[in-house]
Amino acid sequence: MQFVEANGAKIPAIGLGTWELRGRPCARIVEQALKLGYRHIDTAQVYENEREVGEGLRASGIRRDEVFVTTKVWTTHFAPHDLERSAKESLVRLRMTDVDLLLLHWPNPHVPLAETLGALANAKKLGLARHIGVSNFTVALIEEAVKACPEALACDQVEYHPYLDQTKVREACARNGMALVAYSPVAKGKIKNDATLSRIGRTHGKSPAQICLRWLVQQNVSAIPRTSRIERLSENIDIFNFELSEDEMGQIYGMASARGRLTDFGLAPKWD
Repeated sequence: MQFVEANGAKIPAIGLGTWELRGRPCARIVEQALKLGYRHIDTAQVYENEREVGEGLRASGIRRDEVFVTTKVWTTHFAPHDLERSAKESLVRLRMTDVDLLLLHWPNPHVPLAETLGALANAKKLGLARHIGVSNFTVALIEEAVKACPEALACDQVEYHPYLDQTKVREACARNGMALVAYSPVAKGKIKNDATLSRIGRTHGKSPAQICLRWLVQQNVSAIPRTSRIERLSENIDIFNFELSEDEMGQIYGMASARGRLTDFGLAPKWD
C-alpha cells in the first residue's frame, strides 16, 4: 500500500468511503475491505454508521493500530464545547479511544472559523484524534484555516474526479503541507462507460475505475471510493501494478468541465 504524507500524517493512498452504507451491510463491507488489504476507512457523524464501521474493524481481526480511521464532525456541532462533546460521542460509537483523522465536514459560516479550529486543535491535544483537517474547503478557506489553526492541518477532503478540476485546491494543499483526499473519485459511477478512460484502460488491461483511481494516486492524492459490492473492493485496490504516462494523465486532466461537480451543500460558500 502506498501512502500520502502530510504534516505528520501517513494516509493510505486508497481507502474505503462509507457514505450511504448502513447497518449490517456496512459492517460486512468494512470487514471485507480490511481483510483484502485496505487500511483507510472513512466515516462521518452524519453518515450514521460509525458504530457499524467499528464493528467491521473488530470483526476483521486487523489490529486497530494498523488501520487509519477518519471521521467528520457535522456542521451543527462546530461551537467549541459542542465539537469536543460530539467528537467524544463519535469515539463511543466507534468504540475507539481516538481516530487517526478528525475533519470539519463542511464550512459553516454561522460559527467563527477560528473558534471551530481552536476546538478542533484542542480535540487533538486531548488525544481524541491523532491528526485534524477539513473537508469541502475552498482555496480561500484553506488559507484562512491554516493561519487560524494552532495545530497543523493534515488534509482537505473534497470531491475530485476527472470531470472536476481541483488543481487550485490541490496546489493550495501542497503549499501548506496538506494532503488532498478525494471523495467520489469515480464520479459516483459516471466514469463506467467513459470513452477516454475505457481506451486508456484497454492499454493497461484495467477498468475505467482503476484508471481513474490510478490517475488520482499519481497526483499524490488519497482516494476513498465507496462501494457496497465485495467484488468492487478488490478492483479498486488493484491499481499499484501499472503507471499512466504523462500523455495519458494529460488526456484525463482534459476531461474536466465547469459543470463537473456532483455534490454540494447549502452552507457551502461559492467555490473558487
